[in-house]
Amino acid sequence: MKNVFDNQTSSEIIDRINKLSPESKAQWGKMDVGQMLAHCNVTYEMAYENIHTKPGAFKRFILKLFVKKVVVNETPYKKNNPTAPEFKIADSKEFEKEKERLINYIKKTQELGPDYFEGKESHSFGVLTKEEWNNMFYKHLDHHLRQFSA
Repeated sequence: MKNVFDNQTSSEIIDRINKLSPESKAQWGKMDVGQMLAHCNVTYEMAYENIHTKPGAFKRFILKLFVKKVVVNETPYKKNNPTAPEFKIADSKEFEKEKERLINYIKKTQELGPDYFEGKESHSFGVLTKEEWNNMFYKHLDHHLRQFSA
């Protein structure tokens, strides 16, 4: 798995994002490109912002038991996997704004580095290792950039 904390990988991801345009079409799924960028921003909002309600104890237990392993391992996501309600983007989004937000989050993550994330608690899964944070960030971005042929 590529390392989002590495400057070269971050630059590669940003280059892929910069290949997108408001006219980019998805190879699968229902989101348009602006919605996809907003969807990818949710992961970073949950890591950095206090704008999403944390799941209750029971839901968090279920997420840790059944979802965490799928999210933090190195196995790529399959096409058309179900999306958690917090990540569903139904309304239209401004492409350039969402693109800029995502690029800024990627840069921030790379600049903070792996030590910042080692043992950091996630919104839904409890404490994660830096490797688990990396896998979660990278494979989600890679999945959606492949979705839009970037």
